[in-house]
Amino acid sequence: MSTDRRLFVCTNQKSGVGDDVAKALKKELKHQGLKKQEVKGQKVRTQVQTCDCLDLCRSCKKGPGAALIVYPEGTVYGNVRPTDAAELVAEHIGRGRVVKRLHLDQ
Repeated sequence: MSTDRRLFVCTNQKSGVGDDVAKALKKELKHQGLKKQEVKGQKVRTQVQTCDCLDLCRSCKKGPGAALIVYPEGTVYGNVRPTDAAELVAEHIGRGRVVKRLHLDQ
């Protein structure tokens, strides 16, 4: 059985940081070999998708980073910068651990 995981990245910021975060996440998924993996006997494919608005600006405190949501888990991250991509991919996608310093409680 195959499962998809998606990282939805908000690109609604004027600075364009969301697009940069999405590119960095895609690069890291490929670099770390985690675009396709097996988790608990299931094949999991991870894709990065951009979207207009996640309605998280208030929670994200309008910082210089982007908001993103990981599905199907529903984990929400805020103020994510391109330099956070390697850690997010390694920890959340690779090890299944939430990156607490970027995590937003919803």
